[in-house]
Amino acid sequence: NIGYVLTADREVYVSLRLKTTNHAGALVSKGIDGLGKSFRVGGMERKKEYVPTVDFGDWSFFSIMATKDATIVNFEDVDPLLVAENLNGSLPPSITLDESETYLALFNGQNNERFIGTHVKSQNHDIIVNSGSIIGSFSDEIIDLGPEAGVFGGEVIAQGTLDIILKSNGLTADYLNGKQNISTITKPIQSTKSIELIGARENNLNNIDVRFPLHCITAVTGVSGSGKSTLVKGILWPALLREKGVFTEKAGQHTCIAGDLDEISIVEYISQNPIGTSSRSNPVTYIKAYDDIRKLFADQQASKLNGYSAKHFSFNVDGGRCESCKGEGEVTVEMQFMADVKLRCDSCDGKRFKREVLEVRFAEKNIFEVLSMSVDEALAFFTQHQETKIANKIQALADVGMGYVALGQSSSTLSGGEAQRIKLASYLTKGHSKESVLFLFDEPTTGLHFHDIGKLLQSFRQLIDRGHTIIVIEHNTHLIEYVDHVIDLGPTGGHGGGKILASGKPDDIAKNKKSSLYRRLFANSLYQPK
Repeated sequence: NIGYVLTADREVYVSLRLKTTNHAGALVSKGIDGLGKSFRVGGMERKKEYVPTVDFGDWSFFSIMATKDATIVNFEDVDPLLVAENLNGSLPPSITLDESETYLALFNGQNNERFIGTHVKSQNHDIIVNSGSIIGSFSDEIIDLGPEAGVFGGEVIAQGTLDIILKSNGLTADYLNGKQNISTITKPIQSTKSIELIGARENNLNNIDVRFPLHCITAVTGVSGSGKSTLVKGILWPALLREKGVFTEKAGQHTCIAGDLDEISIVEYISQNPIGTSSRSNPVTYIKAYDDIRKLFADQQASKLNGYSAKHFSFNVDGGRCESCKGEGEVTVEMQFMADVKLRCDSCDGKRFKREVLEVRFAEKNIFEVLSMSVDEALAFFTQHQETKIANKIQALADVGMGYVALGQSSSTLSGGEAQRIKLASYLTKGHSKESVLFLFDEPTTGLHFHDIGKLLQSFRQLIDRGHTIIVIEHNTHLIEYVDHVIDLGPTGGHGGGKILASGKPDDIAKNKKSSLYRRLFANSLYQPK
């Protein structure tokens, strides 16, 4: 069998499982476009019929020895696996793709239906978990869940063809039918301040000069492999850190960075990494609201009678936490020949605290019950009982669309996109500051419904109103339509990319025939001019 794994730098590694262990695969270092109508991998001739369909032309194949087939981790791993299906028919009859639309920028927005159809045409089955509108437009069957997220979801709102979904009463139908809009902002901010990256030439970037306006939202767009991440994460981010006296990794090749650098005090890259290293990390601790909640419980009469302080309501230190599970709520049973098993703690029944600590209550709720509340429930609870300081911090989580998440939900259960939005919320809790921050985001709309994108935009605008700057690497047209400035790279990925196709306001980009977004912005979109 042949398995393909697509790495972060867009190289495709071919892992071979052969009958003879001493077989060495052939190393192919040329791009696929240079391989002709067929190429050889490990001595086996394979056709490249599918390759032009998905625009893999500028990427390179390398063969390596492996003892097992490639594991499908995410959609980037699936792309080359679909190539493998056309090469040797080794794929299983059913594939599940999670948020596949994130990577469909790879295909220039033109071959989406044909791409999915490649696997379905042989009476196979694809199940796609997706929040965007592109996949749904040509799906045979759509299952719309809701009505909202988390504790407010879990119901089937509608199931059937797109026509059936459009006639339903869910949020998805409301946005697709134009009953609700993502945003009402129509006039982009015209900033007079900017920074300019001169001579960017790392990887496939073509010695380009790029202007980034400040105190507004800029989207860096383009097909997959066009140079977006290299430009923003590989050059701009470390170069700006160096200008601010922070020396981390070396910036990619460029001549210099110039402009209004004094307008920026801090540079923050908001990654999708977990919000904490411990499974005890959670949303309410990250935004610093838990300190106030612990103090609130320590101030209750029952706590004073028993000599409890704020530390007794922490699951990170000894005192009030369950000693059997160390505040985890579960214990790990080590298995000798199998994966470790996690079981609910018998001592605390998964409630993380000692029984006597759980007897302390505020407004008839103990600490475990408060941590089990969703953000929206907690916001209403603390507002009702006039705990304004706590409510204001929790409000930031609601503002970024995290109202469905439990206050004490373990960081290990949060997706990368959720972790990213919690980090954004932590900045919203800080209020106004004299420091001007440049925020860098990579695909912040991953996994977001139209409803959530609107909340994300509102959060972005709050930061802009406070004098900050936001630069996003983004493919989602529903967000790009509402930014202030677009920098579009391309025209293709790999060696064919790295050029600036267009730069300017979204409505200008939409009319620019050179742009990868030409006729894609504001076309059958959720953008409704006011």
